[in-house]
Amino acid sequence: MLYFQVMEHFITPFLNAFAINSTWREPIATLFSLVVLVFIAIVVRILGKLINHFVIKKTIQRTQTQWDDIILEHGVFSSAASIITMMVLLALYPAFFPVQNMALTLLGRVLVAWLVILITQLITRTLDAINEIYKAASPEVAKRKPIKGYLQMGKIFLYIVSGIIIITGLLDISAIGILSGFGAMSAVLMLVFKDSIMGFVSSLQLTGNDLVRIGDWIEMPKYSADGDVIDITLQTIRVRNWDMTITSIPIYALISDSFKNWRGMSEAAGRRVKKSIFLDMKAVRFLTEEELNHLEKIPLIEGYLSSKRAEIATNNAQLDLAKDDNVSGRRLTNLGTFRAYVLAYLKAHPFVSKEMTCMVRYLESTAKGIPMELYFFSSDKGWVNYEGIQSDIIDHILSVMGEFGLRVFQDLSGWDIPNIEKQ
Repeated sequence: MLYFQVMEHFITPFLNAFAINSTWREPIATLFSLVVLVFIAIVVRILGKLINHFVIKKTIQRTQTQWDDIILEHGVFSSAASIITMMVLLALYPAFFPVQNMALTLLGRVLVAWLVILITQLITRTLDAINEIYKAASPEVAKRKPIKGYLQMGKIFLYIVSGIIIITGLLDISAIGILSGFGAMSAVLMLVFKDSIMGFVSSLQLTGNDLVRIGDWIEMPKYSADGDVIDITLQTIRVRNWDMTITSIPIYALISDSFKNWRGMSEAAGRRVKKSIFLDMKAVRFLTEEELNHLEKIPLIEGYLSSKRAEIATNNAQLDLAKDDNVSGRRLTNLGTFRAYVLAYLKAHPFVSKEMTCMVRYLESTAKGIPMELYFFSSDKGWVNYEGIQSDIIDHILSVMGEFGLRVFQDLSGWDIPNIEKQ
């Protein structure tokens, strides 16, 4: 062949010049062939990367469609370039090594197994891209009818088939023999490796659905777990709790039982605050004109009170009410005005998220008064800062409550009883 004629022309004079023994000529020629083959593979791989970066990527960036960007992001073209490189290796392999020995035969089988792995990688990346394209094309349909589960089933089947092909190729045995052997050993395998098999299947589901990652904060009260995930193995997940203890959870428990993952909070624009303050209902009343004039000097509710007073005055004028009728018309209450102030205060606060829900509402009245709930999101999600922000807000609200003629409800304490007459 042409390659061996060239090799004979260049290598033989070199071997003769150094008086290389005939025993070493074949290994040296084999090593030279391997070096040349690897060099060709590297050149092909570099060319593939250059084409992928300067041709395919640039072309895709110019298009207006989104599906090709998704395919590029999932590395489909990169996997295709790797497959082309491996196919070039396999195509040139017989020409470089026409005479086979045990090591070269094993090398050929490894190259074939590698090609199977690359093809499997290409198909799985393509399936992931298909799922993203499906969700991007029809978000509402994708929420109602997701296809991720079906694609995952396809991946599992693909992994099994690829594994069988690789094993049979490396060992040079029939796939039928392996399948029949698995059938005979299935009962024993299920008994001996029950936890490992359950862990493996569970880990596939956890990884495929992206339920847990290392570093996630999870809560699982059943196993006394409340902290960061520090390790994920085939059988267990280790969680470092906030008291610095370590909890080990069987990995299949995260599939069979429920748990809370706080990753959504850390990835969101804010961390939720949901606090209630119980107000004494006996303090709720209408505001006088003097009180309204005083409260209207507060910048946060100046515009609110001006518009509300004008609106109420117009509405009451249309009703033609008697001067001493304080019931039929509309009037501002200290509770409603206080709620408007608290809402304005939250919206103006620098650490309250402006992108997420922010509201102040009343909950159902109880024997302890009327609960006013603050519902908002802190833009600073760090635990210490988060607690400090909501504490400062509660401090301020409790402090300014008296300006609106309101008071917080509080059960009697030991100090209150002997001082009831003094109050």
